[in-house]
Amino acid sequence: MRAVIAIMVVVWTLAATNAQQIGQNAAPKGAQTPSISVSAQLVVETIVVKDKKGNPLAGLTAKDFAVTEDGVLQTIAFFEHQELPETPTDAPETPPEPENVTIYHKLAMTRISPEAAEKIRYKDRRLMAFYFDMTAMPPADQVRALVAAQKFVRTQMTPADLIAILRYSGSAVEVLQDFTDDRNRLLSIIQTMAVGEDQAWDEAPDDASSSDVGAAFGQDDSEFNIFNTDRQLAALQTAAKMLGRLSEKKSLVYFASGLRLNGLSNQAQLHATIDSAVRAGVSFWPIDARGLLAQAPLGDATVGSPGNSGMYTGTAALAVTNNFQQSQDTLYALGGDTGGRALLDYNDLTKGIVQAQHSVSSYYIISYYTSNSAQDGKFRRVNISLSGSLSATLDYRHGYYAGKQFRKFTATDKERQLEDALMLDDPITDLTIVMEIDYFQLNRAEYFVPIVVKIPGRELAIAKRGGAERTLIDFIGEIKDDYGGSMTITNVRDKVNIKLSDATAAELAKRPIEYDTGFTLLPGKYTIKFLARDAETGRIGTFQTSFVIPNLNKEEKRIPISSVVIGSQRIDLKDALYNADKKKEDKAESFNPLVANGQKLIPSVTRVFSKSRDMFIYLQAYEQTAPSPEPLIAFVSFYQAQAKAFETQPIKVVEGMNNRLKTMPVSFSIALNQLPLGEYVCQVTVLDPTAQKATFWRAPVKLVP
Repeated sequence: MRAVIAIMVVVWTLAATNAQQIGQNAAPKGAQTPSISVSAQLVVETIVVKDKKGNPLAGLTAKDFAVTEDGVLQTIAFFEHQELPETPTDAPETPPEPENVTIYHKLAMTRISPEAAEKIRYKDRRLMAFYFDMTAMPPADQVRALVAAQKFVRTQMTPADLIAILRYSGSAVEVLQDFTDDRNRLLSIIQTMAVGEDQAWDEAPDDASSSDVGAAFGQDDSEFNIFNTDRQLAALQTAAKMLGRLSEKKSLVYFASGLRLNGLSNQAQLHATIDSAVRAGVSFWPIDARGLLAQAPLGDATVGSPGNSGMYTGTAALAVTNNFQQSQDTLYALGGDTGGRALLDYNDLTKGIVQAQHSVSSYYIISYYTSNSAQDGKFRRVNISLSGSLSATLDYRHGYYAGKQFRKFTATDKERQLEDALMLDDPITDLTIVMEIDYFQLNRAEYFVPIVVKIPGRELAIAKRGGAERTLIDFIGEIKDDYGGSMTITNVRDKVNIKLSDATAAELAKRPIEYDTGFTLLPGKYTIKFLARDAETGRIGTFQTSFVIPNLNKEEKRIPISSVVIGSQRIDLKDALYNADKKKEDKAESFNPLVANGQKLIPSVTRVFSKSRDMFIYLQAYEQTAPSPEPLIAFVSFYQAQAKAFETQPIKVVEGMNNRLKTMPVSFSIALNQLPLGEYVCQVTVLDPTAQKATFWRAPVKLVP
């Protein structure tokens, strides 16, 4: 995989084509008009109000509440009362599964749908999220957790309950179901979750209870344990941020077989997870899926003997007990610090879900636009009280952290911003992204897929660093299969520091930055999501689209060809590659079809060409079924208003590559100065006189001065 940076002059007009996948994350912009941007931060608080007897107090209005932030009185903008019943209803009829048939469905991913800040979406509904940390539970505990969730859905749900299902399997937090009251749908998803597929990572404690594996040398597992625990807590933090898009109170029921911190090493991530949950209005309700344990002093049959003197002094037994208690202490802290409660040492795991359900009965939602608009990331203390002679107990979030300006972001904040942007389904268009996806067959099974991305230079910031002008860009891209979009096939992560000369930096406002990379894929349908961020300002652009890599082995009626790449510029490979060395140059030329004789063809993503430059066209034809390579005839035609405006002389292609595909490269260099300005349809025709086959490729192009 290679990354290429180039800067070129181009006019920003998007042209579509049927051969390549070309798209843009924002509509082309017209004339720029002056505008005034005003922003305000809406703060949402949920308040449970109970009288002296502990009963919910209803009938209050916005005038009954007084809200201050850091001692400054705030004006309530939105007010809503949520009344939630607690009486379960009968379970629906569930269609029986066929007997003696094993059914396994790949669960499709979805997302937590956001809501408008000024609109209460889930009025009088109780929001509960079932979060299954499969990496923190062995198979037996996974079964116990899934059975408890099914039991609650069947027997304990009320008409006010909406349940979402989330799963962490070690790679990402997956939303299997958004909030719904469809019991059959919930039961179907829970029953489809495969037990043991993402079973718990074995965490080997580095103490007297460690098993003796009989090896001469054993590597210390402490760093591995620290990393795993941080990932589990970070995943929980991500789930809380997903739920934070909703204004209502949210309860996250966390199924895990304990979670043990490794001294002080995981404290930072634990605090970050709790802070994110409090900020998002999410209360954790951890459930220890191990239930009530009668633990053997030196461990059960699933672990080996310690094999050290601790067996005889009691040190090993004490270490086992301490590890177990520490794993429960973390669950207790997660629940207690976010307004929830952990269920420990109890076999009926459903009780923990019922506790979370009963904790949310009746509450008020108060929203206000803060009078402090500073984006400093500091803590703002909120105080809510009842006005007049009303006396009651109020339970609410007593503060929040303000937003931050990008220049004040820490490294963790910047990574979190990228992660949040990748999770959004709707594109972010702070940066305009134009993308072209092509494909070239490498062998009978694999295809090389070059991807070209362009960003207008006028949308990037230039910072002075060390006396030279540079612009920093973060790039992230991932390709997923189309089967539910759940499996990441490949990805790319790059941070590019582009050094610009004085002349180039001055013209950056008129030029785009081009980034290209490449992947090796099998035929099929894929989804690509690409993100670019200006590392100086934090402005982000995302782009997502689906594309298809055809199976050219099945093409029989026409000549199988690759994508057709057209461009107006060939540049020296040494100038194109950023921080390239000789080995990288040789490697790029060995597999990238757009690189030949030290020159790289720069695709024109926008299909706009200047008459003063030549047009270059490149494609590959494949004759893998022929006994030997046969000559091909190819030519290019330009049509305007359905009339042929120009056509090149036919060329005879006789030289092919020495491979099993019998690849025949076809290239053209066309002088455009003889064509009038305007829009055309460019057609490439390839003929095989021997096999009596042909293929045609068409795309709109535009000629400008």
